[in-house]
Amino acid sequence: MSNPLSLESMFGLQGRVALVTGGGSGIGWMIASGLATNGAKVYITGRRKHKLEESAASFNQSNQGNGLIVALEMDASDRKSISAAQEVVASKEGKLHILVNNAGQTGPVSPFLENTSGPEHKDPETLGRALFNNESFEGWADVYKINTFSIYFVTTAFLGLLAKGSADVERWTSSVINVTSISGIIKLAQNHFGYNSSKAAASHLTKMLATELALKKIPVRVCSVAPGVYESEMTYGTIGPDLVNVVGKGLIPVPENRPGTAEEVAGTVIYLVSKAGCYTNGQEIAVDGGYTAVNPSVR
Repeated sequence: MSNPLSLESMFGLQGRVALVTGGGSGIGWMIASGLATNGAKVYITGRRKHKLEESAASFNQSNQGNGLIVALEMDASDRKSISAAQEVVASKEGKLHILVNNAGQTGPVSPFLENTSGPEHKDPETLGRALFNNESFEGWADVYKINTFSIYFVTTAFLGLLAKGSADVERWTSSVINVTSISGIIKLAQNHFGYNSSKAAASHLTKMLATELALKKIPVRVCSVAPGVYESEMTYGTIGPDLVNVVGKGLIPVPENRPGTAEEVAGTVIYLVSKAGCYTNGQEIAVDGGYTAVNPSVR
């Protein structure tokens, strides 16, 4: 009998089935490869089928771990596409243990907001008009559609499979992890009001889902992970120490003075979805190098 306090017993994911939206690159890929390395079969979804297949092949051919990564085309902002992907997982697996809602985008950006010496800051009227004219209802709707709405629709579509997955392991429940952001925690706009408010909405949606499922006695936990500055397509690639605070746009520099690593964000997710994290529900963990400790947040 294995020791319940061994790393494998607490954190091992052998035999688990996971799905990561936006899993072909960036933070989604960090999480997906972390889950697979530790034994899970991971479906990575997105709209770019070729990118998903390339990422899956690179992992599977390298024999990095005991798990497997499978490419599955799905648009997380389209109900028909979500339903089609759910049917694939249902037919092939009959259950799901881990769902990571990671898909997201930056949305409308008003870069002049932080440049207080620019002409847009002549007076309140000029700044207000600049912000009004630079963004659109359509742009805001698009960023909310993928950053917030998709969490609701993907989670509810896969809820039945997640509940079935909970029956597989004693004293363990399936888990939904929503990848939010420190941008949804802090009070700064960082040049994009839409993105930050959509991530704040995602954080609150996480708590509502956790509460409602618990009250309905559905054995599926819901938590969120809020990354700080990480290298991804959103940040346009490599981030050296000189760019960490340019990307973070904080009032105070990031205490760690570097971007986060795959080990740090994937490790946090692995904790939450493993036996070690099974007593944790409705919580959000910021993995941000101390960013929210030194910048004004809503906490």
